Amino acid sequence: MTITARAFHLVSRPQGEPSEDNFRLVTSTLPDPGPGEIAVRNLAISVDPYMRGRMRDAASYAAPWQLDQPAQGGAVGEVIASGSDQVPVGSLVVHNLGWRDYAVLPADQAAVVPRQDGVSPTLYLGALGMTGRTAYVGLLRIASFKPGDIVFVSGAAGAVGSMVGQFAKLSGARQVIGSAGSPAKIDYLRDVLGFDSVFDYHDGPAAELLAQAAPDGVDVFFDNVGGEQLEAAIGRMNLHGRIAICGSISNYNKEQPEPGPRNLGLFISSRLTMTGFLVGDHSDIADEFTRTVGGWYASGQLVARETVVHGLENTPAAFIGMLKGDNTGKMIIKLD
Repeated sequence: MTITARAFHLVSRPQGEPSEDNFRLVTSTLPDPGPGEIAVRNLAISVDPYMRGRMRDAASYAAPWQLDQPAQGGAVGEVIASGSDQVPVGSLVVHNLGWRDYAVLPADQAAVVPRQDGVSPTLYLGALGMTGRTAYVGLLRIASFKPGDIVFVSGAAGAVGSMVGQFAKLSGARQVIGSAGSPAKIDYLRDVLGFDSVFDYHDGPAAELLAQAAPDGVDVFFDNVGGEQLEAAIGRMNLHGRIAICGSISNYNKEQPEPGPRNLGLFISSRLTMTGFLVGDHSDIADEFTRTVGGWYASGQLVARETVVHGLENTPAAFIGMLKGDNTGKMIIKLD
């Protein structure tokens, strides 16, 4: 079979905020899958904050995207041709060759996921996939959450943050506090997700806003933002508080990151811990995550909102918008 595919290539590295000019949509013909390979028609692709780091030519936990080569990221799709007995035609798979409409890849680099009534395939890129597992690992393993904790989540209306807050509520948190960047997101956190206290970080100094929202302090801080909100959280941590560092989106587009928190001395007096993590280091938790979070979703206890953009050609704009906070929940591009 002949597969004519389109893929976005990175053609220049941004200085500061990325633009659509950093990408070019390129058409090519893909080879038939060989032994042990599969061809996939992508149904949806994911754009995520960590991809901003991959646009830099610098060593990190994820290899930089190469110029004049396709960008990469999470995708869910249907197998349309297969050279693998383990992944037959018609299988639904999650893989890492996003930013394109078709892909040919080794079958062992794709994960088969079930087709379930009432479960959109896009959820395997979000609540039931890497996004949800990141929230689960960070809250329950890295931050050692326990029932009765007071939890603060920065970037709480985003893909990961919205899951963290709900997981904390479902696991018996005493109070869940969230920050977000617009009145609509504040309403969503409070009225839809059931956060106990919320604030818009545009409304004043983060330390003052958090002090009002968390009069009894914070036991667990799940950080997606960094910067001023990290410093504010350190200032409100209770004795033996735990901080899980998932991201620092406030710094991703800056050529010179802001100086670190000025109140690190509180780690001594309050005996705090702060740990960064990558979800890929915790594959052993996959079955537990699937049982627990899948059960919450099936029972209707978990809200998995998506911001959906249609059409491969709109992927760069969706990515840039996600970095600016245009999304509520997971940002998804559906390939109609």
